[in-house]
Formats: sequence, structure tokens, C-alpha cells
Amino acid sequence: MFLQQLVNGVTLGSVYALIALGYTMVYGILELINFAHGEIFMMGSFFGLLFWWILEMTGLSKIIPIPLAIFLMFVFSMIATAFLGALLEFIAYRPLRSVTNRLIPLISALGASIFLQNFAMLTFGSTNRVYPAIFPDFGWNLFHARISLIQIFIFVTCILMMIGLTLLVNKTKLGRSMRAVSQDYVTASLMGIRVNRIITITFMIGSSLAAAAGVMYGMYYGVAKFDMGYLAGLKAFTAAVLGGIGNIPGAMLGGFCLGIIESFGAGYISSEYKDMFAFLMLLFILLLRPSGLLGQQVPDKV
Repeated sequence: MFLQQLVNGVTLGSVYALIALGYTMVYGILELINFAHGEIFMMGSFFGLLFWWILEMTGLSKIIPIPLAIFLMFVFSMIATAFLGALLEFIAYRPLRSVTNRLIPLISALGASIFLQNFAMLTFGSTNRVYPAIFPDFGWNLFHARISLIQIFIFVTCILMMIGLTLLVNKTKLGRSMRAVSQDYVTASLMGIRVNRIITITFMIGSSLAAAAGVMYGMYYGVAKFDMGYLAGLKAFTAAVLGGIGNIPGAMLGGFCLGIIESFGAGYISSEYKDMFAFLMLLFILLLRPSGLLGQQVPDKV
């Protein structure tokens, strides 16, 4: 049972980590909690489902090989959600960037969250939408634990995306610009960095990662629903705080820790209270270490 809960926790934690990266990237640059990010995750899941519906309606789902169809589903969802993230930044946050009252952008974020949730309910319906069972029900038994193919896929894909993001931030010109803007965007603009462009790209990258997490979540649990982003977003925010919000490695670590804690709590205590563990963890972290696990160890943040 221990190994099984560990596998389940790592799978769930991978999804949380991808969502948490969006929170931490936006906070690192704007010091803003983007509470609409959970709904971005939800829209990413629906965009993936929408792509699959298009394949089925056109008959392409019977022609295109399954691995290619999955790849295209991710690409479609990530691109569509990246543009949604850019639109969100342009409409809901950019006009308020110079406002000194920090509550106003926060209220704008909550308004954007409610708008996206209602938009999804009116567009896709208020009931659960069933995700296609794309992955074969195939797995391996290891020490009385079962590891399925989709769990391995989620874990490996998340790790690759995290490595890609780390390389992007640390090894590229765009990443250096992102770090400069996160330090001081006024000085960065004086050095010739196009601050608005960098902030928009940051929103697009964070949104595309959330979209990938949304598609994985849909494929793993088999459903997508208009209000799925609320709880997932809160848990991912908890993961970002746990790792040290504004810190990219911290968000990854926080996501995995939260997923494992939640899985073990559901397995050994009660599955009915599994959501409670995330918020208990948030409470403990805020009381004992407000800066998070890695909040003081990595000075560069995005």
C-alpha cells in the first residue's frame, strides 16, 4: 500500500507542480496572485477535449495514430490556453499594473476567475464531460503496487516540461530578460528590455503549462468540469507557497510534496478528508515557514 500511495501521490503531484509553476512565475514578476490560474487549467482541459471532439467529428481520430493525436491534443490545448493567458493579462492585469492598492489587481483576478468559470459552464455545460479513454488500460505490478502506463506518461512528461522550463529560464536570452524583469522591471526597461512583452510571455508560458496539466488531469480522471479549476487551483497555490512562491524549483518541489501528502492522507487516514490535507499544509507552512521550503535558498526568481 505504501508504494501504491507513493505512485499515486507522485502522479497527482506532477499535475500540481505544473499548475503551481504558473502561480509562481506570475508572482515572481508582478508579485500578484493570479487567482484565475485555476480556471486557465480548467480551460486547458476543455480545449484538449474540444480538439478530440473535432477529430471524432471529422473522422480523423480513426486515421491519425494515437500517439500523434495525443501530441496534437497537447499542442492545441497549450497554444489556445497560452493566448487565453495573454488576453487575460492584457485585459485584467495590465491596466492595473500602476495601481498602488494591491487589493485591486487581486479583485480583478477573482473577477476573471468567476468569468472564466461561468463562460465554461455556458459553453461546455454544467455536467461532467467524459474524457476519451485514449490510453490502454495497461500497467505493471511492482511490489504489490500497480503502475499504469498513463501514470508513467504523466510523470515523464511533467519532468521533461520542468527541465525545459528550467533551461529556458537559466540558459536563454528570454530567461535572462524574465529574471531581470522579476528583479526590477523599471530598471529592466531602461536597459532595453520590453517589459510588457516579457510579462505577456510569462503569462503564456504559465498558462500553457497549466493547459498541459489540465489535459493530463482529464485523461487520468476521465472527466472535465467547469468548476474543476477552483479546487485544483487552490491546491496548486498551496504547493507554490509550500515550495516558496516566486521560486521555480520550489513550486516543483511543493507540487510533489503536496501530491504525496494528499495521497498518503487519503490512503492511511480517510479519502473523504483528502482535500483537507492541502489546506492544513498551507496553514502549517504559513505559521512555521512563511517563505516556503526553498524561499530563501534561491535568490533568482521568475
